[in-house]
Amino acid sequence: MKTRIALIGFGTVGQGLCDIFLSKEAYLKSKYGFEASIVAISDVLKGAVYCKEGLDIQQCLDLVKDGNNLDKHKCNGTNCNCEKGWDSIRTIKETNADIICELAYTDVKTGEPAITHCKTAFENKKHVVTSNKGPAALQYSYLHKIAEKNNVKFMIEGTVMSGTPVLNLVNGPLAGCEISAIKGILNGTTNYMLSEMEAGITYDAVLKKAQELGYAEANPTGDVEGFDAMAKVIILSNVVMNIGISADDIDREGITNITPKMISDAQKENSRWKLIGSIEKVKNGIKASVKPEKLPLSHPLANIMGATNALTFTTDLLGDVTIIGAGAGKIETGYSILTDILGIHRQQ
Repeated sequence: MKTRIALIGFGTVGQGLCDIFLSKEAYLKSKYGFEASIVAISDVLKGAVYCKEGLDIQQCLDLVKDGNNLDKHKCNGTNCNCEKGWDSIRTIKETNADIICELAYTDVKTGEPAITHCKTAFENKKHVVTSNKGPAALQYSYLHKIAEKNNVKFMIEGTVMSGTPVLNLVNGPLAGCEISAIKGILNGTTNYMLSEMEAGITYDAVLKKAQELGYAEANPTGDVEGFDAMAKVIILSNVVMNIGISADDIDREGITNITPKMISDAQKENSRWKLIGSIEKVKNGIKASVKPEKLPLSHPLANIMGATNALTFTTDLLGDVTIIGAGAGKIETGYSILTDILGIHRQQ
C-alpha cells in the first residue's frame, strides 16, 4: 500500500523531496517495498491542491518552476475533481495523508506556524516529518508527548545538519553509548565565510558572496550572529542529552567581530577560527554555548572547510566520534525528510 503524504510548504526542501521520489521510485520500491503518493500540497505563495488518488508530482514541479500556481494542476493532463486552495490547517485535517511533511517557512522566535501545524497533525492521528527548527527547538517535549499520546511519530532529522544523519546516528549506531559532550560546526554559511576570510577576503565581501551563492539570506543575522547554530544546540540538548534548555541558557556570540588580524594571527599560530556549538554535561546540569573558537590545526574540526558541517560526540564506550557532511542543500535536506519517512514505513 502506498504511503500517502501531504506537503505543507513547497519550497526548496519539498521540491527536493519530490525530485528524489521521482528519481528513486523504482529503487525505493525494490529495496524497501516503499511507494509514495503525494496527495496534497499547500503553500502560502504557490497555492494548494489535494487529490486523494495522488498528484502528478512532475506536473507540480513544472508548474512552480514556470511560475504558475498549483491550482492549475490537472489529473492525467485533463480537468479533474481535485480540491484547490485549501489552507495548511484544512489540508492537515481533511486530507487522507498518513504523513504530514511540515516544510513551511517558520519564525524561529515563535516556532509558528509550524508548531500549530505539528499539533494539528498529531491530534488528527497523523505522523509529522519536519526540517523546521522552530518546533524542535522551542516545543520538542510538548509536541513529542502529544505525538506519543496519539500513537504517531514526530521525526526531526533534518533540523540539524540537513541530511547528514546526526539524530539517527545517536538513535541507531550510537545506541547504548552515554554522550557527555557534543561539539561542532553547525552553520555552513559562517563556516564558508571564515574559510574564505583566510584567503584574504574581507567580511563584507565574503558576506555578499555568500548571499549571491544562496548560503546567506538577505538578512544574514540568523547565521552570522549565531542564532541558527543556537537553535540546533537547543535541539541536540533536548533530543540527544534529554535535557531541556532554552536560548537563555546558551552563551551566544556570532562571527561579526572576527577581524582580518585575528584570522592572520591564528594562521601564524597554526590555528583556525571556527564558530562552534557546544554542549557539555556538568555537575549541576549542562553548559551550552555558540561562539567563535580558535582551534589548533590538529583538532578534527579545524580542517572542516567551506559550507560543510561536522559534529563530535564524546561517548563513554567509543570515545570521540565525529560525523562530517552537508549542512544544507535541496537534495540533502530532501533526503533528511525521505529517511524519516522510511523510518516510519519500516515500523508499520
